[in-house]
Amino acid sequence: MQLVQHKKEAYWFYYFLSNFYDNLVNPLFWTVRMREESLDIGKLDDPNLKVIDVGSGTGFTTQGIVKRVPAHNVFCVDQSHQQMAKAKAKPDLQDCTFRIGDAENIPYPDDTFDRYVSAGSIEYWPDPQRGVDEAFRVVKPGGTALLIGPIEPGNPVGRFFATTWMLFPPEKDYFKFYEEAGFENIRYVYVDPHWFTPGKTHFGIAIAGDKPMDAKPKPKPAPGDSVAVVSALKPQDEEMTVARTALMIGRVALGSLAGFIFIPIALVGYLVHGDRQKHLPPEMRETLNTEQKTVLGALAVGVVALAWWLGKKR
Repeated sequence: MQLVQHKKEAYWFYYFLSNFYDNLVNPLFWTVRMREESLDIGKLDDPNLKVIDVGSGTGFTTQGIVKRVPAHNVFCVDQSHQQMAKAKAKPDLQDCTFRIGDAENIPYPDDTFDRYVSAGSIEYWPDPQRGVDEAFRVVKPGGTALLIGPIEPGNPVGRFFATTWMLFPPEKDYFKFYEEAGFENIRYVYVDPHWFTPGKTHFGIAIAGDKPMDAKPKPKPAPGDSVAVVSALKPQDEEMTVARTALMIGRVALGSLAGFIFIPIALVGYLVHGDRQKHLPPEMRETLNTEQKTVLGALAVGVVALAWWLGKKR
């Protein structure tokens, strides 16, 4: 299991990350353009739809959903109180319903929602098939489930850091998850930030499928059905011995380090490939904000200082 894929580690990872997620991290890897292109295949085309956003985080994806479906029809589920607090503070999300919960044990009955959306959450699921099965369970017959997630990098170095950090499923696994859950009419689009150059693989994928009208209800998994799953409803209830606490701190620290390596790569990519956004309408273009420029400046100073130090050593 990857370092922050365990729900306890993911909980604490976002406890700290929530403080700068919206301004530093999210704009680099999950942009407005990527969000809109993904939501387009989710059939969010009726104001009367009842929608669940699983792993809703700070509400960036939810803000795209409420442009298409009224906020009072949108239900947000996330295990992080800190991320959810950020979402609740956003004016356009005031009428959404928020509930602490687990993507692999969604706290709603069968056949409750017309649409299911989950973006950037599968990376933390210990049992992704169970998460997709839960999407199938809570969506009504004839409803649609949309899942957006990263693809395992083709570059060996990128793959090492990505899969050390969290779950980056191979592209084929997304289709397997959906087929085994029972979805039909499966469709997809690739989603890449402008700084990313697709090679053997793309950066991410948005995949959607429809629940058959004649689908039979599936039993809700029992809490112990998957040995990989630790309930995220009350992650603090897990017994935290000295050894388990030390393990958690180490996993969060190493996982965070592996993940944050991608931030300077993305920041440099923004500078090098900025011209790739010229064809986009102004509202879809991404620019570096103050926080990102500060980090980029600090990195530049660090590189210059390292070069100077190495030069003195020669």
